[in-house]
Amino acid sequence: MKTDIILCGVGGQGILSIATVIGEAATRAGLQLKQAEVHGMSQRGGDVQSNLRLSTTDIWSDLIPKGSADLIISMEPMEALRYVQYLAPDGAIVTSSAPLVNIPDYPDKDAVLAELRKYPHTVILDIEEAARKAGNPRGANMVLLGAASKYLDIVGRERLEAAIATVFAAKGEEIVNANINAFRYDLESE
Repeated sequence: MKTDIILCGVGGQGILSIATVIGEAATRAGLQLKQAEVHGMSQRGGDVQSNLRLSTTDIWSDLIPKGSADLIISMEPMEALRYVQYLAPDGAIVTSSAPLVNIPDYPDKDAVLAELRKYPHTVILDIEEAARKAGNPRGANMVLLGAASKYLDIVGRERLEAAIATVFAAKGEEIVNANINAFRYDLESE
């Protein structure tokens, strides 16, 4: 079993925290893990992207070839669109609906979302609003991870939740619980 994931967004949105949580869950599951990160200029709103490859067998490269990503998890819709050429034909996209307009010629939001909807397995969510409703306005990345977890059978929701507790433990129980609540937030009940 293998799962190739592209994580993307804009610096400061929490993409690398998502990668850390998935990596911790993969380690708990005894999986092989390779990760390649490209950090943007986070202070200037640059793009942040990470290739994350999980497998029950050996992985020889940390880079995901075009056309083979099983999942794109994106904190920003235009960033999801930037990486769709890596998506496998049966791959899924889970992305925020809210653009982070950090450039003067940012394309029309509706046009970006319409382009993403052309892919058959696309989930577009208002994760910022969901995070507020979950009581953790800074937890949009954990809401997104919770929504994407249905595509992460290789690690499972229980391991992801345990990994959140481990990754955020140094910040205290209140932060751990806030992030777990965001991860558990049920977007489908709205």
